[in-house]
Amino acid sequence: MQAAVRRPKRLTGTITPPGDKSISHRAAIFNAIADGEARIDNYGPGADCQSTLRVLRALGTQIDGKGSSFTVHGGILQEPADVLNTGNSGTTTRLMAGVLAGQSFLSVMTGDKSIRSRPMGRIVDPLRLMGAEVDGRSGGKLAPLTFRGGALHGIEYRLPVASAQLKSALLLAGLFADGETVLAQPALSRDHTELMFRAMGAEVIEDGLSVSVKPARLRAVDVSVPADISSAAYWLVAAVCHPDAELTVMGVGTNPTRTGILDVLQAMGADLSVVNERIEGGEQVADLVARSSKLHATEIAGDLIPRLVDEVPVLALAACFAEGTTVIRDASELRVKESDRLQATCKELNRMGAAVEELDDGLRITGGHALTGAACRSYADHRIAMTLGIAGLLAAGETTIAAAETASISYPSFWDDLAGLGDGVKS
Repeated sequence: MQAAVRRPKRLTGTITPPGDKSISHRAAIFNAIADGEARIDNYGPGADCQSTLRVLRALGTQIDGKGSSFTVHGGILQEPADVLNTGNSGTTTRLMAGVLAGQSFLSVMTGDKSIRSRPMGRIVDPLRLMGAEVDGRSGGKLAPLTFRGGALHGIEYRLPVASAQLKSALLLAGLFADGETVLAQPALSRDHTELMFRAMGAEVIEDGLSVSVKPARLRAVDVSVPADISSAAYWLVAAVCHPDAELTVMGVGTNPTRTGILDVLQAMGADLSVVNERIEGGEQVADLVARSSKLHATEIAGDLIPRLVDEVPVLALAACFAEGTTVIRDASELRVKESDRLQATCKELNRMGAAVEELDDGLRITGGHALTGAACRSYADHRIAMTLGIAGLLAAGETTIAAAETASISYPSFWDDLAGLGDGVKS
């Protein structure tokens, strides 16, 4: 699919993004290994979240219902009859590695070409320290990965990067281990796992940058998944950068470990309101209202990065409309996502007339250069495809995005939602 986007004269509307990917994955996986059954509502519709359900079903989990609402019957997982395929989902792959490491049966897990090229050593090495029998290509650094069971024991481990996926994988393994698992983080990362574990009866202790878990059987809990703030980010940037815009994004999860996007946009001078704040299912939720704004440059680095890592490409787009030079640092993790997102963001925004310089661990963006529509490519990366779609809403002329369908990995209705804001998109 090729999407074609033009800038509308006015950008207005109300949007409810799909259910949060991170919470959706966890709600399904944690309830699958829990005692009892649980109702999950507003589950993320994207291909990544569907990969998690496919893997769980292959492991014998009964999941009743279709679409975004269904019931998960928890219990003991069973040895799969075939290789487990996680598709394009790094979250599925890494979280399920923690689960499979604690099982007594043989399992093999792989994914698409992107997953088979992404680093798995940072997961495999600590799991081996816990006693797991794990192997894979390049000595366990790459998928496919094999798990042969093994008696796990708790460890004290310093995470090499602030990664919620790595942290969650080891906390999951810790549920099946003998003794306490204690993890030291270099910086805080999203804490959906810790919140859900507590709601399900696990003993999780957080002390500064340290988090620990003791072995436990989880109790199933119902989960209503809030809208994904990473998906909301595209509409917030569209509104604050467009010259005549007001958009409301409904029911967005505003967990403080995920709201770096809000902090940065507000620091840049964005006219952004957080309204109707409430607690739903233990998670903070709010509606977000964004309006046309005069932005100024800022620096994005350090502890901010884990709180907005998925939003870096669209924040780079926002920086194109800010006065001054914005610098993004400490984001080298983006080089090993579905694409090298630093390189892809730099190339495609420059193709549209931006002034973006690629750094070893980030980007330098000089604002004030008007964007012009161009023929762009998505690199088969959903975050890049959606960033370019928003760029098209803000550029003069027409922007085309090749392989635009890749947005469905996390946001299947993205192009329909974009079209609903005006007459700016066609495919």
